[in-house]
Amino acid sequence: MADYITDVAVSMYGSQERDLKRWGYTKISVDLNKGAGGKDIFLWYRKDGSEPITRLQLTYKDSMSQGLINTSYKKINRDLNSGAGGSDVFLWFYRGSGEYDTPIVDIDFTTNSADDAQKFGNGWERLACDVNRTAGGRDVYMWLRRAQQTYICDLTATDSYSSDYGLFDAGYIRLDEDTNRGAGGRDIFIWYRQTTDPKRALTDLQVSISGSEYEQYRLQDYNLVDQDLNEGTGSDSRSVYLWYKRQGSEPIKAILLLLEKGAVSFYQRNGASVIKKDLNAGNKGMNEYICYKQ
Repeated sequence: MADYITDVAVSMYGSQERDLKRWGYTKISVDLNKGAGGKDIFLWYRKDGSEPITRLQLTYKDSMSQGLINTSYKKINRDLNSGAGGSDVFLWFYRGSGEYDTPIVDIDFTTNSADDAQKFGNGWERLACDVNRTAGGRDVYMWLRRAQQTYICDLTATDSYSSDYGLFDAGYIRLDEDTNRGAGGRDIFIWYRQTTDPKRALTDLQVSISGSEYEQYRLQDYNLVDQDLNEGTGSDSRSVYLWYKRQGSEPIKAILLLLEKGAVSFYQRNGASVIKKDLNAGNKGMNEYICYKQ
């Protein structure tokens, strides 16, 4: 049990750092406000033999929080963007023992695309939200490693917050970045569940951005995630759908969203598959791509 992370904390001042060190926490030496100004903010963790943390989520608006509260996630009430002027970003953690909960054994951060891609290629799992979201400065991403290899076994997507509680309660993890970012329309989030059994894993992902592609994947017996990832972005926008298969020999281990074209080549060189179809096709939102690792 001592190998599992059992608690996390955030420091903003030297006095807090001294207290956390005295209480047995380990500091991750990456400033979460790197390049954005604001306070020097650091994440700390502890491995003390109590119940392990199994899920981490980030929020950047209040509406993202209610499902977490109702599912007994714990909030670290210190804005990871404090003083930098960006989104109010908060970290939440959950200690679970259900079918879809696998203990976390390590946490780290990256501040550039090359390190991001290498981390993903080496089997780490990334939280979707940039900790420096809208603050300028470096893109700072949070990464974790689990006690066992996990595989993606279920996918869904939502266009409102009404079903968040049910999904969190059922073991889903939310990719905490809106697929409509910068495009207007509804807040759309992709969700996934993990298993330690590779026989239950998904083996292929596709994205359709036209009616002909939709029909092509339907005829090829892909399963549809029945939520337009471009919902509400205007009459000129394309309907964008995510598809998956379970048949195949190579299970999918991890999935993430890429929000910059320049990162695509880094990830591909590190063994990741990138679906080079923009989830914001046909609108003025940010370029977003599905990336996965087998």
